[in-house]
Amino acid sequence: MPARIIETNPAPFSRVDVDLITLDIVENALRNARNEMDAVLFRTAMSPGIREQHDAFPMIANQEGKMVVGQFGSFLYGFINGYEGTIEDGDIFITNDPYSCNGAVSHLNDWLLMMPIFHEGKLVSWAAMFGHMTDVGGKVPGSLPTDAKMIYEEGVIVPPTKIYRGGEVQQDILNILLANTRMPEWNKSDFYAIIAALRLAERRVRENIDRFGADTYISAMWDMLDRNKVAMGAIIQMIIPEAKDGKKAEFHDWIDDDGMGNGPYKIACTLHREGEKAIFDFSASDPQSFSSINFLLNEEMFKMFFGAFTINLFDPQILFNDGFYDLVEVHIPEGCILKPKKPAALSCRTHMLGRIFDLMGGLLGQGAPDALNAAGFSDSPHFMYSGFDKGGEWYQLFQIGFGGVPGRPVGDGPDGHSMWPAFTNVPNEFLEAYFPLRIRTYATIPDSGGAGKHRGGNGITIAYELLEEGEVSIHDDRWLTYPWGVNGGEPGMRSTKTLVRKDGTTENIPSKCDRVKVMPGDILHFNTWGGGGWGDPLERETAAVLLDVKRHLVTIDGARRYGVVIKGGAVDESATAKLRKEMAAKRGGTELFNRGFGSIKELKARAEKETGFKPPVDPVFRAQFRTAAE
Repeated sequence: MPARIIETNPAPFSRVDVDLITLDIVENALRNARNEMDAVLFRTAMSPGIREQHDAFPMIANQEGKMVVGQFGSFLYGFINGYEGTIEDGDIFITNDPYSCNGAVSHLNDWLLMMPIFHEGKLVSWAAMFGHMTDVGGKVPGSLPTDAKMIYEEGVIVPPTKIYRGGEVQQDILNILLANTRMPEWNKSDFYAIIAALRLAERRVRENIDRFGADTYISAMWDMLDRNKVAMGAIIQMIIPEAKDGKKAEFHDWIDDDGMGNGPYKIACTLHREGEKAIFDFSASDPQSFSSINFLLNEEMFKMFFGAFTINLFDPQILFNDGFYDLVEVHIPEGCILKPKKPAALSCRTHMLGRIFDLMGGLLGQGAPDALNAAGFSDSPHFMYSGFDKGGEWYQLFQIGFGGVPGRPVGDGPDGHSMWPAFTNVPNEFLEAYFPLRIRTYATIPDSGGAGKHRGGNGITIAYELLEEGEVSIHDDRWLTYPWGVNGGEPGMRSTKTLVRKDGTTENIPSKCDRVKVMPGDILHFNTWGGGGWGDPLERETAAVLLDVKRHLVTIDGARRYGVVIKGGAVDESATAKLRKEMAAKRGGTELFNRGFGSIKELKARAEKETGFKPPVDPVFRAQFRTAAE
């Protein structure tokens, strides 16, 4: 039974014609309101994950819950139709339970707040935002255990709940949530910062209605959704071919391991078009894992990923919203690693979430290889450091790492960038001021980006000197497989983690681990991976290679991957021409995809020699989930 929306004004809205100037004014007003929501949040939150790195996502939606501006849209529609209660003026709802909202949030650290906006007794809009809370309880600091087997190990689960009723906060409920976190002051501050952002959106919506009237405002939002549908429909027709003789575009990729010694895990998808509709099918993906790398992928969220990816690639001027969702069909079988059954653990889901973007890059360009993207920094690796300082005070850091963006049709991939374009790094000065550590190195890793006509972006190396006794947790991937290159481009470099103890001994640290004991003077070298290259490296302009060398993005030896010989700070043109001719003859033709390895079996056979770690064991799946996924 859908929620009951309590409206005191029975008069219906009328769809009216909105002239283009008014439509643009409303659209830009809502765009600006969305940006203001961010500004309010980042200036008032306390946790570095939100305040500095901007791990939060706002949206403004129409009265039916369809996102008009923002990110991570469409969960409101599911909430409205699934919440068994009333929705009234002055209410604000909270949830962090992926299983209660079909994956609208994908792990317990994300607190999602949703606020209906009323005008003269009628529901006219919604404002919503979720942010990553540094801690929500659970078995390890940070609430992201790598070895969880059930979601109950990951923190306090909050089903959709009225946290504000009639404009008043339900303090007893909030107190329970705060009592179950290791960082209650941060969570409290971040919670009220999100509330302030929602209130800002509410004011801006009402200002628009005061200026143009409710019917015009409502109609303008529908026009914005319709305009997006037309634009996305044209893109879908252009880039996605219809299946011929039953043949569909297919691509797969891997998550290297599950943090418990098993892997890799396959994520696979087919894509084709039927008329105006794009159809994605994940049925060939592996069943759900015993561990926490499962990702509960909301079908509407995947449509958002697809829309954001294609709009930014083909026409960034299009306003991204929910209008095109009827043009996309998504099939994800229950029991697979992308739709696990409760109570499957989800705390390591960031790797699978990120790999979705590599998968789309490999799928969408097959109909037009010149539009292919290589694989890139498809993750948000986590570094967590916690303990008690000398004064007995608890400290706890959550930080997201950056890496190499893939080589692209339009140029090189940026170096040391986030997977999410709006994320920013935590300044080293902030880290050193508020946490017991020193940043000894923060630099790009030369040659870590895949060689190509357009170079893959380089990864980042950060050396953390740890000043207090404590524990470290790490979430990362691509230590075994490579970020692949396309159209002749080479793969990027893998990730590595090395702990140098104060006594000089060295330990290789797995990409997924918790409870690593550290002591004052230990230094953790956290190296992220690069992006794959795009196009034949032998076609890269020699001047661009030389510039990369001068900027310490490519080494002199690394320049030879492009067939470029550098001597005395300049390109040796004759030696370069000779080397490129030899390399082309030896190599032969180029590959559409270069994964850097043959089969997974071959990759595992050389894993220990190349990485220092024994290869993961082939996963074993529960029979009922294996059947569901097949």
